Amino acid sequence: MGGCAKAGWAAAALGVLGLLCAVLGAVMIVSVPSLIREQILKNVRIDPSSLTFNMWKEIPVPFYLSVYFFDVVNPSEVLQGQKPQVRERGPYVYREYRHKDNITFNDNDTVSFLEYRSFEFQPHKSNGLESDYINMPNILVLSAAMMMEKKPMALKILMTLAFSSLRQRAFMNRTVGEVMWGYDDPLVSLVNKYLPGVFPIKGKFGLFAELNNSNSGLFTVYTGIKNFSRVHLVDKWNGLSKVNYWHSDQCNMINGTSGQMWAPFMTPETPLEFYSPEACRSMKLIYEEAGVFEGIPTFRFKAPSTLFANGSVYPPNEGFCPCLESGIQNVSTCRFNAPLFLSHPHFYNADPALAEAVLGLHPSEKEHSLFLDIHPVTGIPMNCSVKLQLSLYIKAVQGIGRLPARKCPPLQPAPWSRC
Repeated sequence: MGGCAKAGWAAAALGVLGLLCAVLGAVMIVSVPSLIREQILKNVRIDPSSLTFNMWKEIPVPFYLSVYFFDVVNPSEVLQGQKPQVRERGPYVYREYRHKDNITFNDNDTVSFLEYRSFEFQPHKSNGLESDYINMPNILVLSAAMMMEKKPMALKILMTLAFSSLRQRAFMNRTVGEVMWGYDDPLVSLVNKYLPGVFPIKGKFGLFAELNNSNSGLFTVYTGIKNFSRVHLVDKWNGLSKVNYWHSDQCNMINGTSGQMWAPFMTPETPLEFYSPEACRSMKLIYEEAGVFEGIPTFRFKAPSTLFANGSVYPPNEGFCPCLESGIQNVSTCRFNAPLFLSHPHFYNADPALAEAVLGLHPSEKEHSLFLDIHPVTGIPMNCSVKLQLSLYIKAVQGIGRLPARKCPPLQPAPWSRC
């Protein structure tokens, strides 16, 4: 998900632009003098001659990714059908470095680019080390079992034999570093040899193994040089004007920006939308309130309660189904058909039955809401709380050796949590 820079980037941008102090206090567009308005329009567009271009190309203020894990404290009891009990561990904090490359200006007032990311562990900001062990669901085993649900019985038997011969278990005890960046598992090699195509991975398996030193796809966005009304809006992602993961045109639309800047001169009625490659969808936030962040006026935009609602609660989301309880979005169609669900941490804003099914979850608006604080005059993010949770859904699969028959506890909130 396109993250947001902290106040330092915003302050730096304003300093470079040379805006008067009065502008920092302006909230209503009518209070911005026309000369300053023209300067803002000139310098927030994506143009090598603009004062903000180098900051757009390589954001000077550090990003931080905070990852939390749920440690399962009663795995044996879970296998016997009891309610899972979890203990939140973390945060494990990583400095995220970003820079845009392959920048190409096109004839239709757009620019294409790849944004590369790399991560570096920050022990002094973390509550733990990468050497910490976490007891958690065996993602490979449980995902493989679910992915075999509709396969022929012969393949299910082969998978069961593979589990047995390699002594695979439903839960695993691995270090944070292994879970994040990858570990060698003989199951991957065996399945790829005898059941090619079942696993999308070839080497080490890790939740972030493919994100480090990688990019989030080819973005093509409007520069605003010729037509400022579309500045920063996404034209295409990986050459597509819409994705094909979902079951309705509305859900497949690529709306908003890439998540780093928005058009200036915002009002409470201005929609705040962005496309997230990691979530495989666009997200729309709604205006909540005006505020001040470190002396700079802001508009806060928050995720509506319907962001991950199922189709029965919020009909426009029907295209994201098949759905389970409301408040968790099935993202299996864009994650190699692995049974993964996206939600707010601790199932905040979800059906209460989800949090009640796991001991140790405490959904809270203060701790788990998603919001962005934007400087309305420039469209630059000042502060953000982008917190997401990825959960694995499992159940007993007929023909596969015995596995836990209940929904597993959430694996880790916020693979894309920033700020």
